[in-house]
Amino acid sequence: MTQAASTIAHADLPPAPTGPRRTALQRQRARVGIAMAAPAFLLVAVLLGGPIIEAVYYSMTQWDGLTTTWIGPSTYTHELHNPFFWRVLQNNGLLLLAVPVAVAIPFGIAVLLNARVPGWRVFRSIYFLPTAISWVVIGMVALRFFAAEGSLNGILQAVGLGAIHTDLLSSERSALFAVAITFVWSMVGTNTIIFLTGMATLDLSLAEAARVDGASGWQILLRITLPQLRRFIQFSVVMTLISAFTALFSLIFVMTGGGPGFGTTTLEFFVYQTAFANTDFGTGAMLGVILFLIMSVIGIVQVRLLRTDD
Repeated sequence: MTQAASTIAHADLPPAPTGPRRTALQRQRARVGIAMAAPAFLLVAVLLGGPIIEAVYYSMTQWDGLTTTWIGPSTYTHELHNPFFWRVLQNNGLLLLAVPVAVAIPFGIAVLLNARVPGWRVFRSIYFLPTAISWVVIGMVALRFFAAEGSLNGILQAVGLGAIHTDLLSSERSALFAVAITFVWSMVGTNTIIFLTGMATLDLSLAEAARVDGASGWQILLRITLPQLRRFIQFSVVMTLISAFTALFSLIFVMTGGGPGFGTTTLEFFVYQTAFANTDFGTGAMLGVILFLIMSVIGIVQVRLLRTDD
């Protein structure tokens, strides 16, 4: 009887919940949130979705700005056999090598500024200066700095190294190196502010406890500070990657014009050259779609990184 009664009692019990259930208030808030976000979503879909679809269509056509001839997806396969296209992607890949430098240098600067070194307020303003200057002005300054008769050779002459006469903008690889240096300098202010903001959120008690236990400054930096700044480092890397792909047009246009040859032509600049300089708007639209896909992948990676909880 006892076993039968126990079986009946268990049969009358409601099934165990398999997961968290949302309350009526939570469901109502979700519906209100969707209703309030819907107009903005529709507006963005119309203003951005329409041009994107139109660009995909024109990317499969031969379009000179006036007449359009449908070709089809073969335009993409044809471009994949274009050696100049791969050279441009190679330039983007080489510029990506500057991303770790563009993140590491501002991080070191932020560590020193956060330590309140003498004159840290003045230095903070100086390091933030590149952020307040437009890319066009940065490009003009870099052009005069790296030119054959520019400031770099003047500095070398002043310190007794006049025999090392440089003209970085005269060859393909050295010109790309000059663009990379300028890009790193231009990102110093933005990334320094990102890291200083992150350091303002640090739990100082952890560092104090580690210091009491005999941890050195490097150990505190590597084992306590860096893990707490993981989100800010991820954000800085993603922002620098996006800038390397989509923010260098003005800089390259002023410094090198994409040359010598295709030495400093990035995918973003290649879109301009193809569409507006060569009036091949169909191929330009296709290159723009490819750039959009690359940036979409970077955006997805960003979302995944920022949602990851260790």
